[in-house]
Amino acid sequence: MRLDDERESDNVEDVRGQGGGFGGGGFGFGGGGGGFGGGGMLPMLFGFVLSRFGCGGVVVLFIVLALFGGLGNLGAMLGGGGQVGQPQAGRSFGPNSDGGTPAAPGQEDSDKRFVRKVLASTEDTWTRLLPEQANVRYVDPKRVLFSGSTQSGCGGANAATGPFYCPADKKVYLDASFFNELSQRFGAPGQFADAYVIAHEIGHHVQDLLGISDKAQGAMDRASPRQRNAISVRLELQADCLAGVWAAANPQLLDPGDVDQAVRAATAIGDDRLQQAAQGTVVPDSFTHGSSAQRVHWLQTGLQAGRIDACDTFSGGV
Repeated sequence: MRLDDERESDNVEDVRGQGGGFGGGGFGFGGGGGGFGGGGMLPMLFGFVLSRFGCGGVVVLFIVLALFGGLGNLGAMLGGGGQVGQPQAGRSFGPNSDGGTPAAPGQEDSDKRFVRKVLASTEDTWTRLLPEQANVRYVDPKRVLFSGSTQSGCGGANAATGPFYCPADKKVYLDASFFNELSQRFGAPGQFADAYVIAHEIGHHVQDLLGISDKAQGAMDRASPRQRNAISVRLELQADCLAGVWAAANPQLLDPGDVDQAVRAATAIGDDRLQQAAQGTVVPDSFTHGSSAQRVHWLQTGLQAGRIDACDTFSGGV
């Protein structure tokens, strides 16, 4: 990416080293959401425990979650997937999930500058596009850089959950060592792959400003677990598309091959790819972020169209 001449956003809170709580959500790659976590993770976890161990197993799971602080925002988490009302559907994508590689000396400052530059680009882009295309004023979100764990308006978060957007406090949370995870564990290296992660989470903020998140949450509140997952998938795919819209508005930032980096990332974090790797089987009804093919399709749709109205994942099939 060509970021040398880009400004740096002031909307970054660096709380690395301060510690915090346990739990939270992630990029579904989302991950808000991700996979790069709570809304989709807990329903799937409870469903699995119930099917394998019955009601007694669910009771034990509740006790374990309570002991580790995981029930602080349980009501919101069980309300649906994605970034709606809580961190995005759960994934173990952080470096602590499998002993991932910590940041090298000096890398933290480099990561912070990178995040600030990409965030500034999203601010400039959506400040222009949102009023033009949707007659809505863009309000800058905050980006919180943390290490290990922290607290958000949606509950606790840790490195294993990955990046997520919290609508309660209008902030995007990121343990920057996740970039190492994306590159080394998921085989999706490159600055534009990392920028796609950030732009996806900002896409959830755009959904929040457009009122889409509230409508989706209302539908989730009335839906079955299977239907909630389907709504979560549509939210996440729309965030992928909005990330593509941001990229389309900034061709001056892209080097040859950058789009391929984002496509590799979208492919690597599809629900089908993750489920196949984790459990050897794919269960589409439990998807919370979409398949690899769906994620790539909607990212490319945003890239090609460059318009918000092209990102309607709620009409027809996805």
